[in-house]
Amino acid sequence: MISIKQLYYALALERALHFKKAAEACNVSQSTLSTAINELEKQLGMIIFERNNKQVLVTNDGKQILAKAKKVKLEVDELMQLSQQNKHPFSGAMTLGVIPTIGPYLLPKVLPELRKNHPDFKLKIIEDQSHVLVDMLRNGDIDAAVLALPFPIDGLMSFDFWQEDFYWVSHKDECPSRVQEITSEELEIEKLMLLKDGHCLKDHALAACKLQKQNPSSEFDSASLHTLIQMVAGKLGSTLVPQMALDQLIFNESELRAIHLNEPGPHRTISLIIRPNYVRTHEITLLQKLFNAQLAKKCA
Repeated sequence: MISIKQLYYALALERALHFKKAAEACNVSQSTLSTAINELEKQLGMIIFERNNKQVLVTNDGKQILAKAKKVKLEVDELMQLSQQNKHPFSGAMTLGVIPTIGPYLLPKVLPELRKNHPDFKLKIIEDQSHVLVDMLRNGDIDAAVLALPFPIDGLMSFDFWQEDFYWVSHKDECPSRVQEITSEELEIEKLMLLKDGHCLKDHALAACKLQKQNPSSEFDSASLHTLIQMVAGKLGSTLVPQMALDQLIFNESELRAIHLNEPGPHRTISLIIRPNYVRTHEITLLQKLFNAQLAKKCA
């Protein structure tokens, strides 16, 4: 009889493609995981993984088996979560994915209140780019994800909790005096520095400015808003920053100015994303309300 544990081990090996790393992820010995995989293949009469001393590969038959295993895992996980529905909210552990251009600015604003209201809530945070988190969500590796929309989330559900605009940040010596608003046509595009490709924040900033999908300043390739702000402070150019991040990014930078980008908004929407059949939707709506209330209080 095939066991759920065998399927979990196989899915872990698919992710790691390395027996030792997969075993560590499952908190078992390498021999235990290897024995379970061998027994699973024997019971199915199929080879799921090709392995030698150098690499592990998924066979064509294995891809079909693992696709079914993912569906089984989702059903089992949701079955286990059903027991939490009638308990006190947040009595069970939750894994939340957050993108790098939201996490450092959202979490300090909302986690203290969340801990205050639900001190026993076990929350695990995973930070990664949007496309990675969407795949993890579909596979059941995380419970929910905080993403900036628009972004492709076909088949998933969104719970919007914040809408915001971008602000143009420049050194005060390079900023027009007495300006409170600025349009994309007034920006010096050749001096505008944005994040490198792969970050949805860059796509949203370009869309807000009605620019093509390319970095206006090809001399810089940053993965961090903090790095961009330091370059602006060094008079190397200007950048666009979402409202949520302003207080942290320019709090100690007296030489910088932040001016609202006067283009039709909101420029991005922040949402909690879940699978349609996720059984803890009530807790997601509670998080939605808490996040909105804290952002409204601290970003005003």
